[in-house]
Amino acid sequence: MKNESLDHFHEAFAQLAKRLPGAELPWLRAVRRSAFDQFNALGLPTTRHEDWKYTNVSVIGKRPWHFASQRTDRLGLIDGSDVQGIVDELALDPAGHRLVFVNGLHAPRLSKVNGLPHGVFVGSLARALREMPQRLQGTIAAQTYADGFTALSTAFLTDGFAVVLPPGEVIDQPLHMLFLTDEGGLAVQPFNVVLAGARSGCVIVEHFVGLGGDAYWTNAVTRIVADEQADVQHYRLQQEGSKAFHIASVAAAQQRASCFTSHAFAFGAALSRTGIDTSLNAANAQATLNGLYFVGGRQHVDHHTRIDHAAPHCTSREYYRGVLDGAARGVFNGRIIVHRDAQKTDTHQANHNLLLSRDAEVDTKPQLEIYADDVKCTHGATVGQLDENQLFYLRARGVEEHTAWALLTYAFARDIVERVRIDSLRGRLESLLLARTPEGERIRELL
Repeated sequence: MKNESLDHFHEAFAQLAKRLPGAELPWLRAVRRSAFDQFNALGLPTTRHEDWKYTNVSVIGKRPWHFASQRTDRLGLIDGSDVQGIVDELALDPAGHRLVFVNGLHAPRLSKVNGLPHGVFVGSLARALREMPQRLQGTIAAQTYADGFTALSTAFLTDGFAVVLPPGEVIDQPLHMLFLTDEGGLAVQPFNVVLAGARSGCVIVEHFVGLGGDAYWTNAVTRIVADEQADVQHYRLQQEGSKAFHIASVAAAQQRASCFTSHAFAFGAALSRTGIDTSLNAANAQATLNGLYFVGGRQHVDHHTRIDHAAPHCTSREYYRGVLDGAARGVFNGRIIVHRDAQKTDTHQANHNLLLSRDAEVDTKPQLEIYADDVKCTHGATVGQLDENQLFYLRARGVEEHTAWALLTYAFARDIVERVRIDSLRGRLESLLLARTPEGERIRELL
């Protein structure tokens, strides 16, 4: 995309740079400036870029977004709405930990974090930049930018969540990070950091919800560092508005014997693109990437994943499924790289897609690059419709055709949902599947 088409981004950065959180920190000012220079050089990706061949984001660059909420009441959301009621309805656990962000900014009155172990920090990024900027500097400043979106998010870094775990500290209760957006024309740039010390552990749920019918844009970045024997379970639930754009980048760096588990669920947005990368940098690290996209109408959903096996004796598993109806389009690109020194690597990847209509389409590209010679690596992908034999089996046992069709669709998608370890989240996902599936109430009765 030509630079002259990005004038409104330049104007916004010039106006906001001195007012963004952490602007008093010389290192962060330098990072922001460098990131914006990178954005200026990279621009937004086009379909001429191989990784963006099937996802056209030109409409994002053409819109005159504003990068700061224009609402005077940060908790306003939709006029006359019960904001607390919305949060209570969406909460995974009414008594559990949660941080709530409204139109890009932390809302303390709606958030609840109690009883954390000594030395653990769970709070907004803006607060972390005030209280412990030195802890964040290495992670934020050391970024590389694969595309203009990640560079732009860093340049406009405003708020998000920060989780800092000292060695040996484990938070058993899930940390629910809820991002609510309803402001038309707003470009929200959440930037999230998770620093898990040696032998520490946490469960994080990033939950994006759109309210109202206006178009807005979420451009989220999450950076995770898992030190030796750390265990980080990361969930993403994307339920953006029907006219929204959602671009996300999740990157994890793993040390010896660490575990990183990613669960990505995409239901909303007119156009969404999620990139999830992890690098297994030391021996005996383990990574698991699970994902489900369930879309219809003219929705476009894209998932790009990358697993770098950079050290020996590491294991990774990846399971993604997609269900597409109407004229929806899905994209999956799963890249696994086994580097030269990564002997004894054990990795498996599978992507299966179910097309429910003639106009639905999916482009799947599993990639396996092996530069070591003592490895165990498999991968595969399928695209198809419901199995006629399975339909016949159910019909022969008295199940009506449309109910059998819906039941098999639900079962196909539920394979990924069953991998979720949080009971309340798994129940919510099952309800979302039933709501998306015709005959959902009938299926609920049968189950």
